[in-house]
Parts: sequence; C-alpha cells; structure tokens
Amino acid sequence: MRRLLAAFAAILLVGAAQAADVNLLNVSYDPTRELYTALNKAFAARYQAETGKTIEIKQSHGGSGKQARSVIDGLQADVVTLALAYDVDAIAQRGLLAADWQKKLPNNAAPYTSTIVFLVRKGNPKGVKDWDDLAKPGIKVITPNPKTSGGARWNYLAAWGYALKKYGTEDKARDFVRDIFKNVPVLDTGARGSTVTFVERNLGDVLLAWENEAYLAIDEFGKDKFEIVAPSLSILAEPTIAIVDTVVDKKGTRAAAEAYFKFIYSPEGQEIAAQNHYRPRDPAIASKHEGDFAKVELFTIDDVFGGWQKAQAAHFDDAGVFDKIYTQ
Repeated sequence: MRRLLAAFAAILLVGAAQAADVNLLNVSYDPTRELYTALNKAFAARYQAETGKTIEIKQSHGGSGKQARSVIDGLQADVVTLALAYDVDAIAQRGLLAADWQKKLPNNAAPYTSTIVFLVRKGNPKGVKDWDDLAKPGIKVITPNPKTSGGARWNYLAAWGYALKKYGTEDKARDFVRDIFKNVPVLDTGARGSTVTFVERNLGDVLLAWENEAYLAIDEFGKDKFEIVAPSLSILAEPTIAIVDTVVDKKGTRAAAEAYFKFIYSPEGQEIAAQNHYRPRDPAIASKHEGDFAKVELFTIDDVFGGWQKAQAAHFDDAGVFDKIYTQ
C-alpha cells in the first residue's frame, strides 16, 4: 500500500517498540504525518546521543480545528503543531498554555511555512491557470471544510485575497468565493482526506492543497499522473507550534518538549522540513532549497484580514461569511 494512503490512519505511532524513558504526544494537523515521521526519528537519535535516554513521540493527526478541540476536551498533548495560530489561541484561551505562546519561539512560533497551490491531473485537461478558473462552471474543485480544517481556511482566504486584489470590493470577493464553493462536490473534514478524494477516488479536476501536500502527491503517485499549478497570488501559510504547559508540567516532560522544538528550528530539522516540501525559515537552508518551490507572490493574513482573530470571526464562526455563502 502506498505510503500516502497508509499514513491516512487517524493515529500514527512513531518510536521504539519497547517502552521509552520519555514519551511525548504531538497533536498535529492533517498533512504533517510524513514530516514528523522524519523529524521524530532524527530527534530521537539526537536526544539519546545527548542525554543517554530513549524518547518516543506519538502523533495524532486530523483537521486542525478538530485537533484543537480534542486538546481542549482533554487529549493530553505535550505539544501541538497546528495549521494556524487561531487554533492554538483557542487552546490558550482555556488556560492550557501561555497566552503569549507565540512570543516564546522564533518567527512567531512558525518554524516553517507553506502556501496554497493547485494540484491538477497530468496535462491539466481543464486548463487551470489561476484562481479565476476555479470559479468557472464545469470545474470540480476539491477542498476540505473550513469549519474543521485549517488548510481549508487557508484555501478560502487565499481565494478571497486574490479576488479582493483583482476585483476591488468585499462584495465581489464574496461572490467569487461563493462561485468556487459551488464547484466543490464534497467537503472532507481535513486536508489529507481531500488529497485521498482527489488522488485515490479520482474525484475532481483540481485540488486546492498545501504546497507540501501537492508535492507529496507527486512524489507518491508520479509526475505522469499529476502536476502542480502555482497561482499568480496566494497566501503565506504559517503553521504554528506550542508547548501545552499544563500537560508537560504534570508529566515532567517540559525539558524534552523544549529540546524537541529546538531541534525543529535547528539546521538538521530545517533540512528535514525542506525535504518534506515545507519552506524552511533558516536562511541558509532556505537559500539551498530556493529552486524547489514555486515562485508565487504571497500576502499575509495580517495584510488582508487583520489577523486570525478577525478572519475567524468574520468568515468561519457560526453565521459567518462561509456559512452564508455555502448554504445559498
């Protein structure tokens, strides 16, 4: 069975078969399975060499919003590595981690970035070139549900930002995004589910995808089956990471969790991120892999939406813009 499909299990256990000296649970979002499989293996070797102790890191994956709710409801995550800062803020608002969590790590606690691109079938039979093509009648667009998936919210906001720049008004942007969602035949709960829908079930003409997820699909299934189309404008997606203070203090795992995050920011960790098609923050590693990533003009969520709190309240909360356009 292909690695991509095998990784679709809800829980992926990574680590030694025997009981480890230290155990961490990393609650993450959908398309990071392969990234953290590689990071965890490398970190475990480094940790044992430096401390003489073995460490096992268990992984939980799903839609980012859904994962945040699981932690709020009691899932004992030592660390969270979620798709967007809003989901980590939701955990912080429950007192489970520090309110200033984003200031505790470099780059606003986002050690790697990504963006939103289009994955199409080989030869691009529908001629998809930019966001406008996704709103045309007869195009089937695959994207997850923004109510449960962080990746889907990035998809939605990328389309909105493009439309706002091109057409100039919020009303026209809303109509544009509504037209795209009219072309969506099914809303999976998470980004990996949408990838499986597109590549395995062969549903849809174009997949709105994390850049890393699109490259992974090509790695797994071949350039003879899929290709990537980079839009003219997209959003800078900044997945964020945080230590869940209440859990690590209770378990006594804070030092291990801090070492884990330090490793992700290290040159070795940044190289692993780049090899898994995430854009590294380390300047030297980023320069080395500059040619690996599509050239896309990027805007930030702060630039266009005033940050995640405002974007969430306006677009994704109950009775927000997404609910209104999707039910019309």
